[in-house]
This record gives sequence, structure tokens and C-alpha cells, in this order.
Amino acid sequence: MSPTLLPTAIDAAAFDALHDDLPSWRGLLESLASALSSEPVVQMSEGTVLVALVGRSHVLKVYPPFLRDHFEFERAALALLGGRLPVPTPVLQMTGQRQGWCWLWMTRLHGDPLTAAWPGLSAVQQCALLSAVGALAAQVHALPVAGLARHAPAWPDFVASQRARCRERQQRMGLPPHLLAQLDDFLQGEVPQGPDVILSGEYTPMNLLAQGQRLVGMFDFGDGLVGPREYDWLGPLAFLAAGSAQRCQAFFAGYGVVPDAAQRLALMRLLLLHRYSNLPAQIACPGWQQAQSFEALTALVWP
Repeated sequence: MSPTLLPTAIDAAAFDALHDDLPSWRGLLESLASALSSEPVVQMSEGTVLVALVGRSHVLKVYPPFLRDHFEFERAALALLGGRLPVPTPVLQMTGQRQGWCWLWMTRLHGDPLTAAWPGLSAVQQCALLSAVGALAAQVHALPVAGLARHAPAWPDFVASQRARCRERQQRMGLPPHLLAQLDDFLQGEVPQGPDVILSGEYTPMNLLAQGQRLVGMFDFGDGLVGPREYDWLGPLAFLAAGSAQRCQAFFAGYGVVPDAAQRLALMRLLLLHRYSNLPAQIACPGWQQAQSFEALTALVWP
């Protein structure tokens, strides 16, 4: 892909193919980065947009036109959160666009990705870290939403849209047939409707940095939303608590809540309705596919 010939009419499928072909967009990143820094560019294969590390100090993110709302949300979130949390977030330094593709230029955080650090931590350290993640989420949720709401879909509209496509997505993602048969009835139940908070969606090990059992960074807010706080509980509870009652309790203690059985069922509905719902990748409990109902699955995942 020539850096001067960006496709302005590109859909999600075409972008995914482009994203997976790193050489095709390296020229674009080098072209943009050269105007901002003389440091080397290292492409990142992860993420939902085009991302590069530039030297040791900066990150460049480029969004296709159909993800303009993600760009706007992340830009606003970085400005709102910067300097207001005990854990560093990237500092936004510049934004721009080329042929309808928007980009962000921000500082780079340093630390060990939690995906790499987590397996080496003791049970005590894991609980301490989950408590810190819960406390961090609570601190973000206590901040005013301010103007972020205008960059995200209204929560009822988001939930309605996710309900409409949930069955097709869950079938495509490999939800066991006996659970798929129960899906429509289960989704008729309540989902959280609490007061609107800033939902970063990024309290997951992929977007947290640590040193030992201490959090030292949080990044990636492009797919954030505004809605009830429980949506942000899903990442740490699925990826990190992973069916451990002790770890679940540590997260909830850090956040400062004690959810009852009904709230945990509502969490399961949110997990099914999540923007990136993929239970085989998100539930780390061996044998979960044998759970005979969503109620049984909820008790297994969040005891």
C-alpha cells in the first residue's frame, strides 16, 4: 500500500486483511513517523488498528475511516484521563489525518505486559494485582464522563445492536450447541443499567503493564464506551480471575463491591453481548464447555 494512496472506501473485512499483511502498511507508518521522529519504526501485529512503536519514546496509531469514532473516543479519553490516575496512561502529543485515515502520536509506556508477567506471579501476587486492577477501575469510574458520551453509542442502542447480532456471533465463535440453544431465552434477562461511567474496556492483561505485582501502565482506549460499570469488570474477571474464587474476591475487594448471584448472571449476559465476545478465548476454565446451562457456567467462571 503506497503511503500516498490510502484506500478511502475500505470495510472491516478488507481492513482486517490489510492489518494482517504487515509489509503492505509499513510504508504508511514510516511516512507518517518520519515527519515526527527520526527513530526506527517497529510495527505491532496486535490490536484493532495500525500501531507502531517509534523508538523508545513514542507510539503511532492509525485508524481507518470506518473507525473514526474509535479515534475520537481515544483522543478524548487520553485528554480526560491524563494525570488523573495513579497508573500512567499515554500522553497525547499530536493528531492528524491523511486521506480520511486519522492518527494519534503519543508517548510510550514501559513495563512488562501483564500477559507475560502473570504466569510467573505467585497466587498472593496475582490477588494483589487483581485488587489493584479493581481499585484502578473504580477510580476511573469515579471520574466525570464529561464530553466522552458524544463519541460513543448510547448504551441502550449499543445493547440492542449487540442483542441483534449475538446469536450469529456466538455460533461463529464456537459456543457449544446446547448453550446456543438456550441463548435467546437467557438473553431476555436483565443486563446492568447503572449510571454511566467511562468504560475503557481495557482492564485486560493485553493492555496493562506491570512490574512485579505493581501496575505501571494502562493503554488503548479506542474501543471505549459510556455505560454501566459492570462492562469493565469482564476483562479482569474473565482473563485473570479465570474461575478462581480467591482471585474474583480480590478484584471485587479492590473495586469495593460484593455482587450477588443476580448481578453475576447479568455479567454473563454482558460477556455474551460484549463487543468482542469470544467465549473460547475469554473463559480460561478447563471444561467450561460441559456446563449444562448459563447459570452453571456463571457459577464456574465467577464462583
